[in-house]
Amino acid sequence: MFATRWLHVITAIAWIGSSFYFIALDLGLRKAADLPEGAHGEEWQVHGGGFYHVRKYLVAPAAMPEHLTWFKWESYSTWLSGFAMLSLLYYGGAELYLVDASVWDVPAWVAIVASMASIAGAWIAYDLLCKSTFGDDNRRLMVLLYIILVAMAWGYTQIFTGRAAFLHLGAITATVMTANVFFIIMPNQRIVVADLKAGRVPDAKYGKIAKQRSTHNNYLTLPVIFLMLSNHYPLAFGTQYNWAIAALVFLMGVTIRHYFNSKHARSGNPTWTWALTAILFIAIMWLSTFTPTAPEDTEEAALPATAQRFAAAEHFEDVADMVAGRCSMCHAEEPFYEGILWAPRGVKLDSPRHVAMLAREIYLFAGRSNAMPPANVTFMEPEDRALIRKWYEGALKGS
Repeated sequence: MFATRWLHVITAIAWIGSSFYFIALDLGLRKAADLPEGAHGEEWQVHGGGFYHVRKYLVAPAAMPEHLTWFKWESYSTWLSGFAMLSLLYYGGAELYLVDASVWDVPAWVAIVASMASIAGAWIAYDLLCKSTFGDDNRRLMVLLYIILVAMAWGYTQIFTGRAAFLHLGAITATVMTANVFFIIMPNQRIVVADLKAGRVPDAKYGKIAKQRSTHNNYLTLPVIFLMLSNHYPLAFGTQYNWAIAALVFLMGVTIRHYFNSKHARSGNPTWTWALTAILFIAIMWLSTFTPTAPEDTEEAALPATAQRFAAAEHFEDVADMVAGRCSMCHAEEPFYEGILWAPRGVKLDSPRHVAMLAREIYLFAGRSNAMPPANVTFMEPEDRALIRKWYEGALKGS
């Protein structure tokens, strides 16, 4: 898992980096009087102590160049390593990370089939929409695709754990992006190359199609990064309105990319996107405070607290007993839950001392959200979560 995770991170950095570079390059191209026939624009760049002179041919140059660099394996390697991680963690540990019996009580294999079918089906539906007459208008198409994404975000939260729902939204997005490269962009480029070698004039439609898919990939890049890292943020995926948070993340990706795309294209300085992005982020913060049990409205203070304060607070003994019963099967010196060989992330909750020392983490992961226990495998009740909140927030108020 360690090697697979790092492979995924490294290849993703390579893919995103090249994607951002080429989008910025494409938008920054300028016309020049001395451009050769067929050239769309050029740009001078400086980096690493040297100057670069880049020209783009909208369809293809008059003759096939002797050396041609292809950019594809960054995308392929990112998807392959990502699917390997999905298989190892969410399929291999489906009962812990994928299936939430309180949401959809099915065998692990049913959830795995649903996962694979939804990822493949999303690409097929997207591809058919792009190839339809409806997809001729790219703005209209992107609005519809966004509506579909919101619906899928809600749908995933009805069948999987919140953590898995976010991960699957990221997997769908990444699959669409890589499939665009594998099934559309690269084949079209190969057709153009074959035409050049045969002495034929390439059809401009292939470049137009590839451009549409590349634009989609550009606007999906930031949301997919957030979704793939979302398992570190339980207040995003473990709350009542997690599907709405995911929907707003996609909008933030659009506003941020629109700003930088406009700057690269020298078409203006849309600073309004910063204000809109901030509003969207504040909305996400607000939505993250809602739990499935609709907790009381209390101010969540991120204050430094000592273990003694929480150990002396009202309800501590009840919370310590409940946490030991619900969490210590994994979070212990010697876990006894099947498949868990050591305490996840080294967190131990098998004694009152540990509970007091990790009060804030317990509050965030199990009180303010339902991120823990994973898939609620120990059936922590809403009353248990309410007790954690009452204990923690009472300790802060009494300090």
